[in-house]
Amino acid sequence: MYELMLLSLLMRFPTHGYILTKIISDTLGPWTRVSNGTLYPLLSRLEHAGLISVVEEEQGHGDRRARTFAITDEGRKRFHQLMLNTSDNQADYTRIFQHKVSYLYLLAPKERLHLINHYINYCQTQVLYYHAEMEDFRHECDPKAEPTFFENVLNAMHHRMTLSQAELEWAQEIRAREIQRIEQEGSPAGKGETAKGDLYADY
Repeated sequence: MYELMLLSLLMRFPTHGYILTKIISDTLGPWTRVSNGTLYPLLSRLEHAGLISVVEEEQGHGDRRARTFAITDEGRKRFHQLMLNTSDNQADYTRIFQHKVSYLYLLAPKERLHLINHYINYCQTQVLYYHAEMEDFRHECDPKAEPTFFENVLNAMHHRMTLSQAELEWAQEIRAREIQRIEQEGSPAGKGETAKGDLYADY
């Protein structure tokens, strides 16, 4: 995920390494921080792979050099590949998709809708899963034996299902906005994209 986050930020403009660290940490929330020991080795690997390059280097604090990184053409291809990847890190895909949403505008219309539709299916699967698990639990466990335990387990399952339902509704709102935006922009036919009528093919 950190690779996608770095490349996503550099898709916008060249950025100092310490700014990348701060933005990623702020994005992850109050309890998760990405350390320099994690970020800078990754930046070095991306540089050696030709995905990013150093466009400016200046004196930082002490003996440290402040370097400004920019994405390369190969890095843009890798960003595109990571954005369209929906098969890896399924257990953490909610957080990954939440990051991808900010950069959907960098993709073609049908690619955006493909990602959104996949996430809608992902959330629907989670909702159905928790619903089925709740039903199984009700049939397999005797609520009279341990009523407090029975109630607490169902409450926790229902909470997880509610979170998945909220994500589903959010994704559906994103899809509606994307469809409206694409229709306002006009048919992309003749511009290397799919015709507007085909945008609904994934539904």
